[in-house]
Amino acid sequence: MPKLEFFFDCTSPWTYLAFTGIQPIVKRNPVDMHWRPILVGGVFNAVNQGVYEARESMFNNERRVTHYMKDLQDWADYYDLTIRWPDMHPANAVKIMRGCFVAQEAGKLIPYAKQCFESYWRDGKDVSQDDVINDIVTSAGLDTSDFFNKINQQAYKDRLRDNTEELIARGGYGSPTLFVDETDMYFGNDRLLLVDHRLQQTQ
Repeated sequence: MPKLEFFFDCTSPWTYLAFTGIQPIVKRNPVDMHWRPILVGGVFNAVNQGVYEARESMFNNERRVTHYMKDLQDWADYYDLTIRWPDMHPANAVKIMRGCFVAQEAGKLIPYAKQCFESYWRDGKDVSQDDVINDIVTSAGLDTSDFFNKINQQAYKDRLRDNTEELIARGGYGSPTLFVDETDMYFGNDRLLLVDHRLQQTQ
């Protein structure tokens, strides 16, 4: 059974798409699935600082912005999702991404991450704020007191940092990044077709 790793940050719209698209792929392919929360800002700061200049340049070009948003909405339509650009983007994702480990331990990573994505990209809520996080946690069926206690513990801070640093060490430069069997790396929502093809080859 091939190992599939999905490195992700919930404040990336393309990761929201890939998070949605990878689930049917996992269902139809026997895989050893590993969800790997990261902080994509930490990745950019370490190995991909040019993304900030490229982003600023793009948003100063009306034609590029128009096509970027069309592309995003076309993908959203393909996956039957609603994506709206949040006013506060990029939000600080530290708390919600540490929370992924709490949700993982409770066997609720997928519903929790789904709530994070929807709160930010569908509802335009600031996921750095405790009241918004509280609603996410409750909707995912997690205990809020336990959640907030754990995300402030050093062990959970370390796990998020370690995942982020591991992705960098393995050649990653953004979110989502996927690995098949440790070394076969794929970046971006538009690579899911290739991931699916690779998994089928391993059967």
